[in-house]
Amino acid sequence: MTANLTDKVASLPLTPGVYLMKDGLGHVIYVGKAKQLRKRVQSYFYNNKGHSPKVKQLVKHIRDLDYRLTDTEFEAFMLECQLIKEIKPMYNRKMKNPLAYSYISIVDKAPSPYRQIEIGYEPSAEAGSLIYGPYTSRSTVERAVLGIKESQRILCSSPHSRSSRCLNHSLGLCIGMCGGGEAAVAQYEAVIDEMICLLEGRDSGIVAGLEARMEDAALRFDFETAAKFRDYLGAVHSLLQKEQVIEFTGANKNIIVLEPVDEQSHKLIFIKGSVILYRTLLARDALNEGQITGMIAASAREVFRSSSQTAATEEMSRHKIDEAQIIYSYLKSSSSHYLLVPPEWLEDEGVTGLEEGIAELVQSSVLDM
Repeated sequence: MTANLTDKVASLPLTPGVYLMKDGLGHVIYVGKAKQLRKRVQSYFYNNKGHSPKVKQLVKHIRDLDYRLTDTEFEAFMLECQLIKEIKPMYNRKMKNPLAYSYISIVDKAPSPYRQIEIGYEPSAEAGSLIYGPYTSRSTVERAVLGIKESQRILCSSPHSRSSRCLNHSLGLCIGMCGGGEAAVAQYEAVIDEMICLLEGRDSGIVAGLEARMEDAALRFDFETAAKFRDYLGAVHSLLQKEQVIEFTGANKNIIVLEPVDEQSHKLIFIKGSVILYRTLLARDALNEGQITGMIAASAREVFRSSSQTAATEEMSRHKIDEAQIIYSYLKSSSSHYLLVPPEWLEDEGVTGLEEGIAELVQSSVLDM
């Protein structure tokens, strides 16, 4: 590390922000975020024995850095996501597969006599297909689907067969729909319906089945099988979490975030779906809580009303899921302070509800200082 770079790292503040690593030509090769910039950046150069080969290769090429401060860690996450998409740094692409997003498609097409579960980097283009995702980990999707198939005994090794049962049927992993029997096909289709209900959050029978298989294996002291079904369960829960993210942000909810910055100020952020519409720093010593409540309510009505036409058409896609995940994870964390604003609160008759909700938000945020 050069003397100039050493001085820059040592002078970084212990505040939230984004750092931009540069090579000898001045090109940005990596963008990262941090709650405390100096500590995070120092970790690349000191005590780096545990670094992965990709990180070690990155460090060898760092010749300079730049940084951008944010008021809060949440904003650092969002800024990092934005800059990565704008700059497309080489090492961000190397460290994250650009085809990392995967979809589950339930497809009904010839020559298969029954619906099939497909996993792909793009959703199925087949008419009438049911699409779930995008998911950020292909391996998690594959493990979850494998666990569902195995636990429900639909792990067919000849899915397009209509006349003979597959090898997995003899192993107890397939109910035999490949043999063309009406009863087996009907049972299989019922399982597919259960899986659809699971992915749409309407039924958790499949999860209960996986838990039962895990517990049964543990009681038989078959710890290897129990561990396998535990891993399947974890993968399925990851899928359900991702669907919750998409449902939450895809509904284009109006969200007010009030995040403490220090003893004198808060950061006010308005979000619609996965889009940040407005942000400003509020100085607490300049206004009392009643004035802050009134100001936030007036701004919320103006911003959310004006955005109702444009933001409402925003579709959840693979390019929005990163922002959606950041927002959802923050809102569900124990340190967050936010308010969901129903559309009716933005109308004149909803002023009381809006202001009461904001007053509670302001109070909880102040108490958390």
